[in-house]
Amino acid sequence: MFSYEEGGFVRDDFPFFSQGVHLHKPLVYLDSAATTQKPQSVIDRMMQFYLYEYGTVHRAVYNLAANATDCYCLVREQVRAFIGAALAEEVIFTSGTTDSINLVAKSFGHAFLKAGDEILISYAEHHANIVPWQMLAEEKQLILKVAKVTPLGELDLESFKSLLNEKTKLVSLAYMTNTTGEIYPVKELIALAHEKGAKVFLDAAQAASHIAISVKELDVDFLAFSAHKMYGPTGVGVLYGKKQLLEKMPPHKGGGDMITKVTFDKTTYQEPPLRFEAGTPMIAEVIGLGAAIEYIQTLGLDKIKAFEAKLLQEALSQMQAIAEIRFIGEPKNKGPLITFVVKGLHALDVGTLLNVKGVALRTGTLCAQPILEYFGVSSALRISFGVYNTLEDIHRFIHALKETILLLKPEMTSY
Repeated sequence: MFSYEEGGFVRDDFPFFSQGVHLHKPLVYLDSAATTQKPQSVIDRMMQFYLYEYGTVHRAVYNLAANATDCYCLVREQVRAFIGAALAEEVIFTSGTTDSINLVAKSFGHAFLKAGDEILISYAEHHANIVPWQMLAEEKQLILKVAKVTPLGELDLESFKSLLNEKTKLVSLAYMTNTTGEIYPVKELIALAHEKGAKVFLDAAQAASHIAISVKELDVDFLAFSAHKMYGPTGVGVLYGKKQLLEKMPPHKGGGDMITKVTFDKTTYQEPPLRFEAGTPMIAEVIGLGAAIEYIQTLGLDKIKAFEAKLLQEALSQMQAIAEIRFIGEPKNKGPLITFVVKGLHALDVGTLLNVKGVALRTGTLCAQPILEYFGVSSALRISFGVYNTLEDIHRFIHALKETILLLKPEMTSY
């Protein structure tokens, strides 16, 4: 299955790549940090459910509904094991990481934070880990504080420590950032926050497909990730929360399935996790998430990490030889993504020409305007890797990038 010499891994598992070319060029997909392609096993499992097993969950006793409910609940147990949680009841299905963050802001934030309390985030957060806290802070008169980063794009630990105090009630950080790629020292940060009595939320959207996670070992209070960034479908994600916290949190949405009894005088609510899952859920997508977890576990996260590290080092070594490239952050401990700009060129111009050459990569603000502004740019390019990438992908990208620079900077004569 593994072929490190050729840079291959499991590309044949992904029917997307059978098309071979893009705009009459060999297809090079380097945008897995935004969303991953799907293996045949995930597609087949969802298709099987829609074709032959489809039924509602938690609402009926007929066989189809009972089987669908069993399949749905099985995935909750798969997620529990995947993230090392103590109880399946600590796993809530959401529409994605953004939805999970908003759930905690609207439920935990509204119930337990009061005027003058502080929330601490970092400069390198995705907009989804900034805006919900800003909205909550404005509504509840809270104080949002932001830990600095170093010139390398690493979290400034001294800045983080200096902002922590007894008024800090929540710390919300990326596990792995989507711009610099830094993998934060989350266990240390969680311990520091807990010393001050703060709860900790980890945005693991970028981490879940690359790093083995144990919420028990980390002692984190909340953690979220999205299926579509880990070879699963769009529209479904996970929120983990410690049971003792979830039991005290009010529901953030009302509707069917999250109640025990409804009268016109009073409604009573289910215990977690159903309290937070109003309405008919994304049943097929949850089942697809389970198939994605099974796929990752079959490959092994340790092997995935080692393979992606090889791709990252190959890309970095070749890009470092191109004088026109400026990296946006160069942290020592980073995941398989690289954000950069080409000096004197707009990222969108570079990205447009790379697309013509068959290279798919991310351009723009990366949903992280503050950290780009810190580095003095308004737009950047990002390449990111998944298990289906190859060393040949990197070589084709480097060749296309050099051609693009020569075309847009005619004063360059050759490489």
